[in-house]
Amino acid sequence: MSSKILESMGLGNLDIAYIFIGMLAIMLIMLTLIIILVVKTSKLSKRYNRFMQGKDCKSLEKELTKIFEDNRFLRGVTDQNSKDIRKIYKNLEVTYQKVGLNKYDAFKEMGGKLSYSLALLNGNNDGFILNSVHSSEGCYAYTKEIKNGKCSLELGAEEKKALDMALGTIGE
Repeated sequence: MSSKILESMGLGNLDIAYIFIGMLAIMLIMLTLIIILVVKTSKLSKRYNRFMQGKDCKSLEKELTKIFEDNRFLRGVTDQNSKDIRKIYKNLEVTYQKVGLNKYDAFKEMGGKLSYSLALLNGNNDGFILNSVHSSEGCYAYTKEIKNGKCSLELGAEEKKALDMALGTIGE
């Protein structure tokens, strides 16, 4: 069968069955795409309805506004906490945090290790050594200043041991 329309397009030798089959294939592809789109739209509609369940636009707007306010509040609290932590670490540098204690007998006739050397250092290894010597005449105490883990005065063996304990260079 020939068609005047096909002949005018220059396709007069083409069998109409091929055109029919081609159109049928295109229709099947289109039908498949429509089914896929309907399924996706249905899933999206279900998710939207579940999201909007029990809410109207104003309540949803309030919820979103509240979330943003909470986020701003948490960001502010986090920033303040970070500042506070930095301040605490800065303060810790100058607090006494390293301790060395050496108890000893200053005199052979005295027992019980009543004399002691106490080294207190901060994070920069600055501080002092408190030395207390107990004798039968009384108790005498004096201090020596420590800078960067060193003393400008000569240290006795007991004081050196307390300083080394505080610096962590020897065990107790």
